[in-house]
Amino acid sequence: MQGISSRWLLKVLPWVQVSGGAYRVNRRLSYAVGDGRVTFTVQSGQVRVIPAELTELPLLRGFDDPEALDALAGRFSQRDFAAGDVIAGQGDQADEVILVAHGKLTKVGAGAYGGETALGLLGDGDHVGDHALLSPGTWDFTVKATTAGTVLTLGRRAFEELADRFETLRAHVEAYRSSPERPQDRHGQAEIALAAGHHGEAALPGTFVDYETSPREYELSVAQTVLRVHSRVADLYNDPMDQVEQQLRLTIEALRERQEHEIVNNKEFGLLANADLKQRLQSRSGPPTPDDMDDLLCRRRKTQYFVAHPQAIAAFGRECTKRGVYPTNVEVEGVRLTAWRGVPILPCNKLPISEARTTSIMAMRLGEDNQGVVGLHQTGIPDEYQPGLNVRFMGIDERAVINYLVSAYYSAAILIPDALGVLENVELGHR
Repeated sequence: MQGISSRWLLKVLPWVQVSGGAYRVNRRLSYAVGDGRVTFTVQSGQVRVIPAELTELPLLRGFDDPEALDALAGRFSQRDFAAGDVIAGQGDQADEVILVAHGKLTKVGAGAYGGETALGLLGDGDHVGDHALLSPGTWDFTVKATTAGTVLTLGRRAFEELADRFETLRAHVEAYRSSPERPQDRHGQAEIALAAGHHGEAALPGTFVDYETSPREYELSVAQTVLRVHSRVADLYNDPMDQVEQQLRLTIEALRERQEHEIVNNKEFGLLANADLKQRLQSRSGPPTPDDMDDLLCRRRKTQYFVAHPQAIAAFGRECTKRGVYPTNVEVEGVRLTAWRGVPILPCNKLPISEARTTSIMAMRLGEDNQGVVGLHQTGIPDEYQPGLNVRFMGIDERAVINYLVSAYYSAAILIPDALGVLENVELGHR
């Protein structure tokens, strides 16, 4: 069977028993700061922002007037740019919000010693200049295009005209201006008030740990199939090899392959779809370079594994060769794997490759004790054949075909946002 892969992700994930069929993740309360990504549609070459997606902007967080949002979306102007173009210059008047529909932009600021320093990258769905809609000001940095692409812009004057037209929008803006700043830590979580460095009988602050009021619950997903074997095969061709057992073995292999694919790609619980937006990085130049891997590595404590498509590992190796850098090898379960800074790079062919030959690389911390990524399953189920997988006899039909229901139950959970990071838009065919 050619479809069997190493399935490293299933091997290294710590599997947590979920007795009730659901796993609740109780996190400290985090305030929504509107740093999500915006989604666009393309019709006849014209890019338009989806009106409801505008609520990802901090100013419009919680705004729910569909008519006003639709009017706002219609006032954005499309601007195509080439690599090297300056979208916004440091010190220039900041009078518009910029939404990145496609392409890659670099935020460049003044360095401490007179040169330039890179402040970050902007990719598809990112936005910048939200403050420009509230009050006049200047850009604190330069936004320069790294690749060709498209942005949508909305000026402050157009926004104020719509605020005068829609009373709900005006009221929302005024409420946003007057809302008190809620105490929070650098991670956006509700602050725990503490006192330190005091002397004598100082009054100590009272506090409590505020949790999310609606914590997320992960329900176990299922992959199933019905194995059908004719009784004649089971009766006559079971020596020297048990044909039913071999049919079952290959069916289970296919289910486990689908299980790993779902853990990576499923929109509800998959790692790629559920990675926190602040933990998503853009590659600096396209292919995965040592600089990109270092950026990914430094975003979390105790990174235990990188996970990449084999072609991405090869692309990373080419970039290392260009620089004269040679990654080390480490041994994982008796197999020698490529590593970067001592962190193994696990090959996983379930990571998707786009038509433009781009993919993603993940970095993760594992385990409940480490507040990392965990796999979820339930053991002890009826007719269990493997942990979290059972084979149930469904009877013999009128055609003498034996039916077995083969089911695998699983899911995955990211306990805190920095447990998983993703390097996006990694080019595989870069020259």
